[in-house]
Amino acid sequence: MCTVMIKQFTFNHFEVNCYLIVDPTTRHCAIVDPAPEASFEDAQLTQYIESEQMTVTHILLTHAHVDHIAGLRQCCEHYHLPVSMHAEGRKLLRQAEAWGTMMGFAVDNMGDLEVVELNDGDVIQVGGERAEGGDMRAEVRGMRAEGGSPNNQTQQPPTSDLQPPTSNLRPPTSIECRYVPGHCPGSLCFVVPSEKAVLTGDALFHYSIGRTDLPGGDYPTLIEKLKTRILTLPDDYRVLPGHGIESLIGKERKYNSFLNA
Repeated sequence: MCTVMIKQFTFNHFEVNCYLIVDPTTRHCAIVDPAPEASFEDAQLTQYIESEQMTVTHILLTHAHVDHIAGLRQCCEHYHLPVSMHAEGRKLLRQAEAWGTMMGFAVDNMGDLEVVELNDGDVIQVGGERAEGGDMRAEVRGMRAEGGSPNNQTQQPPTSDLQPPTSNLRPPTSIECRYVPGHCPGSLCFVVPSEKAVLTGDALFHYSIGRTDLPGGDYPTLIEKLKTRILTLPDDYRVLPGHGIESLIGKERKYNSFLNA
């Protein structure tokens, strides 16, 4: 049975970290950056999900660079789900084949995939009662977490004297979206408060940051967004990057030379 909340895999010749964010009560999960390139990698991911009796309810992208979407089409088709991502990244889906040719990935263009657009401050809920028999699109209702878009107010759930007691119900696992462009358009980081973790894609690495020399990259924007949207998290939050080993927010704030200048 599943006992972990966040499970890491490393896939393809770019060694991309793909994550499962798991709700331990329902064993519903979100796949973040489905990067399997070879058939054995795809089997490794799907067989693990099946062996742990998980149900995939979301497919999320930190960004749409080709190394992070090498297995996206297979996942969307296998689990009959759309991909959830920031709107600014859709152009990269349409250009996947060209980028794959340059980077050594055998992928086709993915502009035909169904997309659920995510915005800064959106909160995705995995598991809980709401996921039972519901539409995945209903799990992203434009709710804004603290620190999200200033022009949107947090939606409060309706109350009723007729509601059953909820003291014995575990709330779903919440994933907050934070928009951190600069590495590329449409780059999101996913904060998981229950696990004190943030999945940073290629925006933030262990004592380093994402490259900004590719189309759509912007160094000042990346630094500003990391300082205002990610380093504001508590010191003990784990940094789970798109490549390489994990870190801690406190360590990045103190030792990352790109961010403490």
